[in-house]
Order: sequence, then C-alpha cells, then structure tokens
Amino acid sequence: MISKEFTGLINALGQHIIGKPQQLKLAVACMLARGHLLIEDLPGMGKTTLSHGLANLFGLDFSRIQFTSDLLPADMLGANIYNSHSRDFEFRHGPVFNQLVLADEINRASPKTQSALLEAMEEHQVSIDGTTYPLPEPFFVVGTQNPGYQSGTYPLPESQLDRFLMCISLGYPDWEAEKAMLRQRSERHQQPLNSLLNIETLLAWQQDVVNVNAADPVLDYILRLVTTSRTTPGFPNALSPRASKAILQAAKAWAYMHERDYVVPEDVQAVFVAVAEHRLRSANQESAAEAVLSQRLLESVDPLAA
Repeated sequence: MISKEFTGLINALGQHIIGKPQQLKLAVACMLARGHLLIEDLPGMGKTTLSHGLANLFGLDFSRIQFTSDLLPADMLGANIYNSHSRDFEFRHGPVFNQLVLADEINRASPKTQSALLEAMEEHQVSIDGTTYPLPEPFFVVGTQNPGYQSGTYPLPESQLDRFLMCISLGYPDWEAEKAMLRQRSERHQQPLNSLLNIETLLAWQQDVVNVNAADPVLDYILRLVTTSRTTPGFPNALSPRASKAILQAAKAWAYMHERDYVVPEDVQAVFVAVAEHRLRSANQESAAEAVLSQRLLESVDPLAA
C-alpha cells in the first residue's frame, strides 16, 4: 500500500494529469531514485504539464528548453561572453543550470546538441572551454519525445537513452478521464500546482531510498533478468550494468513509496518495463507504449528461481 505522503503527491498531480495514476507513481519514483525521466508520446498528451507539475510539487527551480533543429549546445549549456567593462570573458549560465530541466521535444535537435546533455545528466556538471561548472542539486532532466515517424525528428542514440532512468508513455485517457478533463475550468493555468514539499525533504527521501535494503535473492533476480537479455536471441540491445543499477534504484524507490525498507520481487516487476523497455528495443520500434521486449523478459524469468 502506498504511503499517505506519496498518495497526497499522486493525487495532487492527478488533478492535472487525469486517469494516469500508474505513470504518475513511476514519475515520482524516478525522482526519488535520482534518475532522469523520458516521456514519449504524441503531442497534446500532457508531457509538458507533468513536467511542470513535478517541479511545482517538489519546489524545484524550473527551466524549459525547446529543442529545435537549429538549437546549439551553447544555447543550452551557456557560453563565455566578453565583458567590455572588465575586459575579460565571463561565463553566462544556460538554462540547464536549474534543478528540473524540461528538454522539450528532445529528438527534434541535432545529434550534436543531444549529446551535449550527456555530461550534465551523468556527472551533474558542465565543461566549457576547459572549466567545469557544477549543476545545482538536486538535478533532474525530464525529456519529452515525439514518435520517430513524425517529421523533423532525430532518433536518440542508445547512449542518450541509457542516461534516462525511466521512460514512460501517458497515452490517450479513457472516456471518463477525458470527460472529467473537459469539465475542468479553463483557469487551470491561473492556479498552478502548489509546492507540497521543500528541497530538504526531497533530499532526505532520496537518502532514505539509498538505504533501502535489497537482499541477495532480489539481486539475483535482477541479474537473471539482465543476463537473459544478453544470452537469449530476440533482444536487439542487451541490458548493460548501468541498466542493472537503474532497475535496483527504481525498485528501492518503489519499495520506499510503499512504506518498506526492503525490496521484494514485486517492486522489480513494477518498475521493470519503465526502466528496461527503452534500453532493449531497436531504433525502429515506435514508442515506449509497445512494451513487448520487457514483458517477454519478465515472463521468461522466474523471480523465485534458486
């Protein structure tokens, strides 16, 4: 059973993203696990709304970077600008220097610009002209991505996809959820989601997640899953050691949200599709909604095997 604190967070987010409680739980778990989130979907599904909601709920500084084909790395990271008064160059921080960065339509930028995010996402720092600048803590990237068949998109390389702890798809709402959305007043944008947390609480929760225990049988289950992806035909991209760590991080966060200080196999199963599918699939698979490969892995590996 999910704890009261996280039930309140999910319900608050659910006022803006109606009828998607599972995806909202995964998004919160991703932040507790200190991971970056990729949201794949058609335009108009609520990807940007969810990103704004997460930033507001957790009280994080927010910036949005609209990725386009002519976006340059310096537009995102910042650059050294000559100051005529001091007669020296000074670094002007780019929009990536915020606690939650929305990389909107990330697959519309060129591969060069996409790759400029790799250091920021992995090491929480930016290197410009030989100088390293630390990013704020906590630091999250929420990337949104349109389907690859839409015009003007560049597929994200595997190295970029691997930096995202989770990938989710909101999908179309059901009949009742969309009807409830239509009934809402148009003043939603005038009444943004209020902050329910402060940064100190979020950092404390993240540390608690690190301390959640995972016994050897759970670790063995994760290893059986990733090893099967490496040794069984039919998986275009095997799960890397980074993926193993991501599965464990996410499972710990899921256990913590459910008021446990230990991981059980059901926690691994709950987060596995969101963590593994975007790593497993080939470039021609359309979206995260087609969770074929990760489901096949789950069905083929016994969580209780010796």
